[in-house]
Amino acid sequence: MPRASGPLAEALARRTVLLDGGLSNQLAAQGCDLSGGLWTARVLAERPDQVEAAHTAYARAGAEVLITASYQIGYEAFAARGHDRAATTALLRRSVGLAARAADAADHEVWVAASVGPYGAVLADGSEYRGRYGLSVRELAAFHRPRIEALLAAGPDVLALETIPDPDEAEALLTVLAETGAPAWLGLTVAAGRTRSGAPLPETFALAARSPQVIAVGVNCCDPADVLPALEAAAATTDKPLLAYPNDGSVWEAATGTWHAPATPSPWPTDAWHRTGARLIGGCCRIGPDRIAELGADVLGY
Repeated sequence: MPRASGPLAEALARRTVLLDGGLSNQLAAQGCDLSGGLWTARVLAERPDQVEAAHTAYARAGAEVLITASYQIGYEAFAARGHDRAATTALLRRSVGLAARAADAADHEVWVAASVGPYGAVLADGSEYRGRYGLSVRELAAFHRPRIEALLAAGPDVLALETIPDPDEAEALLTVLAETGAPAWLGLTVAAGRTRSGAPLPETFALAARSPQVIAVGVNCCDPADVLPALEAAAATTDKPLLAYPNDGSVWEAATGTWHAPATPSPWPTDAWHRTGARLIGGCCRIGPDRIAELGADVLGY
């Protein structure tokens, strides 16, 4: 079966599409070592077969979109760890190739989304959950531009601009996106009805609403309880398809490199998300293939 019969945007105009889940938790479940500041990119560099296996696990669970292991790759951070520019570019392209191989082997239509994580992710200090790095929009665009160019050269179906904590970084990413003309979705990470940096959601969603390259907008890597209010804010701002792929409600502690699970997990009211306009639904950190299979049954009816 061909990887995908048409653009993801066309599918979203017709139906709901199932995303995959957290790559890091699946790699850990496969016995991979994610310690150090490179996170999943360490496995990408050292054990690429395990990255492909993780993608395959999600495809077998029914995921229709596989998100690449490029979230935490940045040229400056990797240079500090001994990777020259060519090696970092090769890793970015490898991430797309591995997801594409898993997609090609699936028994159903699968799109490959190249992950473009926030600037804070490459710092490996939890600042993607705070934002406001002290960089200008222009500086953030300069950081993201070469990453996006390298990923697009590998031929993904779409870019996943994900876990974005504030409007400045969203603006920077959308500026670069406009230069490329490539399709992308924009996922904000949110808490208590605002971006993680504390900015109002409508102003950030409005940036995405004005971008012709953005095929969907919404939230990811947040508590499931924060999803519906954010989707309602997005729906009041744009008529684009919405997306929702939260984590399990755990809180990341960067100092120890551990997740702290909630005492009582939040419910996943996927019917309400769908009624509000969510057409891309899946999971983020700590959401594994079993949960994605359950979501497929809930959301897609299989």
